Amino acid sequence: MLTAYQQNGGLKAVNIGADDVLPDSALWIDMYDPTPEERRKVEAALGADMPTRADMEEIEISSRLYQEEENLFMTALVVAHTDSEMPQTGAITFVLFHNRLITIRYIDPLPFRTYAHRCERSSVWATRADVILTQLLDTIVDRLADVLERVGTDIESVSREIFEQQQRKLHTADFQEILRKLGRKHDLTSKMRESLLTFGRMLTFLTQAFADKQHKEAKAHIKTLTRDVQSLQDHTTYLTSKLAYLQDGTLGLINNEQNNIIKIMSVAAMVFLPPTLFASIWGMNFKYMPDLNSPWGYPIALVIMVFSAVLPYYYFKRRGWL
Repeated sequence: MLTAYQQNGGLKAVNIGADDVLPDSALWIDMYDPTPEERRKVEAALGADMPTRADMEEIEISSRLYQEEENLFMTALVVAHTDSEMPQTGAITFVLFHNRLITIRYIDPLPFRTYAHRCERSSVWATRADVILTQLLDTIVDRLADVLERVGTDIESVSREIFEQQQRKLHTADFQEILRKLGRKHDLTSKMRESLLTFGRMLTFLTQAFADKQHKEAKAHIKTLTRDVQSLQDHTTYLTSKLAYLQDGTLGLINNEQNNIIKIMSVAAMVFLPPTLFASIWGMNFKYMPDLNSPWGYPIALVIMVFSAVLPYYYFKRRGWL
């Protein structure tokens, strides 16, 4: 799908159909899951080749950040579907081609929809493609910050659930659910960290590319974004370490619960071992056994077996093993 944005009392979106021509005044061309025909249309209008999906998925920095003459090609990872249990990251390419911004993407993250809504409300004013780029990056970074704040709140909630549980005792099924929660948060945090890393590299590349006075406004904005991304990276590192601590703590509590079960079974075996021994001796079917015909043999045997079970239990209790 091709959408062109041009300045008309604010950035206005125009959907480009199969028979439509790209407007010359378009400052931003958004290519969302473009078809081969749409890709060829953009390349013909610009007179340059756009990165393919395979090119966007390259992990080398030289393949993600490069300059051809005065045109900048930048690819970063953006996290999408962060509100679901299956967040995903996708590569998005930003191309500054003369005074046009071209974005190529195969995912639909929330910041793009948010920025498009702002354009529809005529609340976006930009006459340069680099300004649109910085505004779009600002929207993406704000979204990343919101997601990290929510992840931090969720981690605090899980921490209280693990260590401040007073109403009921957590069992194995509860710990398994907690581990699943921590796993989902760790997956989202790692994706956020990877995305912030690519944005940090992209902003460094832009800072070097915007060294001239022509991009003075955008350069100041990029400097602020760089500080924001660095602070978010530090916060992501903190959340990652806290998730690792909570995971270790949960596994430790699971081991303690299992050790308590094994301890109870071991104590129970030691408690019932002496009565079993006496019952085995007196249960022998030999013809000649002492006190075999004694009228008090049976009650005396029961008393001895009960006493032999109570004595180890009392001993273990005094030692604090129970």
